[in-house]
Amino acid sequence: MNLYLPIAELSVNLVVLFGMGAAVGFLSGLFGVGGGFLITPLLIFYNIPPAVAVATGANQVIASSFSGALAHYKRGTVDLKLGTVLLIGGTAGSAAGAVRVSRIQDDSAAGR
Repeated sequence: MNLYLPIAELSVNLVVLFGMGAAVGFLSGLFGVGGGFLITPLLIFYNIPPAVAVATGANQVIASSFSGALAHYKRGTVDLKLGTVLLIGGTAGSAAGAVRVSRIQDDSAAGR
């Protein structure tokens, strides 16, 4: 069963994508990590363009991280002050990284 991805401009096997998501989700839950370090390379190896893989991986990480944070919040083990500081730093770093990649791509396209 194929699924057409309009942003990536290709068709992929839905079962393979589901399997990747399930495997990464399982490992993320098992080891307590977000999973972005796994899903992004897997998507790139599956011929998803790198920019699409990174953005899609970030989306998957948000879902699994939110789920984990909610479970820990219910247990009373989330430090909201620490989380807020990390969220601000992570947002600033992500924005700076995205701007830098955009500039690198613009320089590359201009032949600099």
